[in-house]
Amino acid sequence: MTSPHIDLPQGTLDLLILRTLSLGPQHGWAISERIQQISEDVLRIQQGSLYPALHRLERRGWIKAQWGASENNRRAKYYELTKTGLKQLAAEQDVWEKLTTAVAQVLRAV
Repeated sequence: MTSPHIDLPQGTLDLLILRTLSLGPQHGWAISERIQQISEDVLRIQQGSLYPALHRLERRGWIKAQWGASENNRRAKYYELTKTGLKQLAAEQDVWEKLTTAVAQVLRAV
């Protein structure tokens, strides 16, 4: 039996991308693969969602990109967290933790 896939709430993809890039620069495919791997195959990020999110984060100044060679020696755009992006990650993680705690409290209430 395969793991169920979950649609991400609005804004969650940005948080996941920022968190993934906090580990170091990565190209788009690697970001997607890392999220899928860490989530034990529950979260699968489609290219149609990933690349618009990367471009949005780049426009906001939270990540920056530069061209480089991938593991298989192909040209790839590598994304990296900026100082502003690191601050945004901390802020978004804080909001996420407050939100999930509040939702959990409501779900446990009888």
